[in-house]
Amino acid sequence: MNLDKKNIETILKACDNKKAYNFVVLDVSKTSSITDYFIICSGNNERQTVAIAEEVIEKGAKEGVDFYYTEGFDTGRWVLLETDNIIVHIFHKDEREIYDLESLWFDNNSIDVEQYGIKNWK
Repeated sequence: MNLDKKNIETILKACDNKKAYNFVVLDVSKTSSITDYFIICSGNNERQTVAIAEEVIEKGAKEGVDFYYTEGFDTGRWVLLETDNIIVHIFHKDEREIYDLESLWFDNNSIDVEQYGIKNWK
């Protein structure tokens, strides 16, 4: 498994551990100069989105994934975690509908999360 797939799997499983849902993984490498992948998921409330982000950071650190930029912990409405080539967006369910990143990046390839053993509850 290449490093990108390993890191994506680590992040998805950490999100899943905290009951995140509605996962989307987008390969934006052909249209973005800032990253290669977006991982997007939802939480039901502010506390859960922060817990998901904390789990991603903790599990990522154990697997060598270094998040050098984080934002949104103070509100828990949209938590952003950035590593070398992956940006993780953890949305409160209401914010996800407002910003609708999937529509903004509609021309990018979506990656099936079930290949990582994640059941994609919507």
